[in-house]
Amino acid sequence: MINSTTEFRWPLRVYIEDTDAGGIVFYVNYLKYMERARTEFMRAHGYGKAAIFSSELMFVVRSVNVEYRVPARLDDELIATARIVEHRAAQLTFEQRILRDAEIVCAARVDIVSVDKQTLKPRRIPEELLISLQK
Repeated sequence: MINSTTEFRWPLRVYIEDTDAGGIVFYVNYLKYMERARTEFMRAHGYGKAAIFSSELMFVVRSVNVEYRVPARLDDELIATARIVEHRAAQLTFEQRILRDAEIVCAARVDIVSVDKQTLKPRRIPEELLISLQK
């Protein structure tokens, strides 16, 4: 079972288009930051979007449980993290955080399901991908 103790970390900065009129990050943008961190996590393991889109499977979000703790603001430097904490035949569960220095701004548990590109039915995650994600 994959359960990485190492968090993948992806730096980002808050831009004006990420914020509301008060200069605070709009809540849905944290999900975008997490999506980007998962994408870069996969790329770092040799599975960039080109590799995924050329295969017969794709990954879709099944569920997200998010806890917003403190607001991030315009021009903040943040870190989006991604760590696989569990996997099943067709599902990866990520623990993700948005950090400002050591402070947790937002935390989430995200279930991603592997599906057949044509039928959109769950499809077993290839063994070679699971092996790569353990590195």
